[in-house]
Amino acid sequence: MISRSVRLISPSGYCHNQPAALQGIARLRAAGHQVENEQVITRRFQRFAGTDAERLADINQLASLSTLPDVVLAVRGGYGASRLLESIDYIGLQRRLLNQPLALCGHSDFTAIQLALLAQVGLITFSAPMLAGNFGAATLSEFTLHHFWQALTSPTVEVTWQSETPDEGEWQGMLWGGNLAMICSLIGTPWMPQFENGILVIEDVNEHPFRIERMLIQLQQSGILARQRAIITGSFTSTALTEYDNGFDFSTVWQRLRDTTGLPLICGLEFGHAADTVTLPLGASARLAVSQGHARLQATGHPVLRE
Repeated sequence: MISRSVRLISPSGYCHNQPAALQGIARLRAAGHQVENEQVITRRFQRFAGTDAERLADINQLASLSTLPDVVLAVRGGYGASRLLESIDYIGLQRRLLNQPLALCGHSDFTAIQLALLAQVGLITFSAPMLAGNFGAATLSEFTLHHFWQALTSPTVEVTWQSETPDEGEWQGMLWGGNLAMICSLIGTPWMPQFENGILVIEDVNEHPFRIERMLIQLQQSGILARQRAIITGSFTSTALTEYDNGFDFSTVWQRLRDTTGLPLICGLEFGHAADTVTLPLGASARLAVSQGHARLQATGHPVLRE
């Protein structure tokens, strides 16, 4: 594998699992990659990975780097990105990063920054594994690693999976989305992407199915789902059903959404907070095809790392 330069950023929560972050760095370096800006790992202010100004600088400094890294990698999610959105140097980042072979990577809380960059200046970023939770996991997922580097180096990102969806067909549009809670937090703000014909991919963690349904109803009632061609559901992890639910589960939520919106909903993509996750370019042009439960998603037009 080609040696890549990886710059760490930490715009959200404090990295409470320091050994995992160090393990992630060690693994990247053992694979021949160069890692820089690692001081952000230990930075701490209250529950955040530094003050608002420090965390904002992680993002805005990218606009003034004389030499760009190949990969900009978020350390972890948590909370904190929402506090930065009004102060991001969108125009400066657009001038420096647009059409450059750079992959800006993260997920979870980082979704807010990714969608704001897409909405404000059309920057395509990658919903991708992060340093501590993925590269620093007790067991590194080969699935996640393979899909990460493949997505960053391929002009066409392609993922296939088996889905229990009853929907069949082909749909084209802009691929966007990420963490559902963060998407909903942007409704009614300048940071929510506004475009027709979207293919919306969603995931979340620690959210009961009824909370997921409530967020999807909010997206529907705010008019956002009416502008989509299809919805893809990823991983919804760390949630527990009880006897009180009495048969209400994620499949109930998905079918109700199909019934009330008329949209195809393709479930089962390994994407999100689980150990196995694909990497997807947010803002890329995409084609989704489903036949007899076999789903294929292709995306193009995203940044591709140099050979």
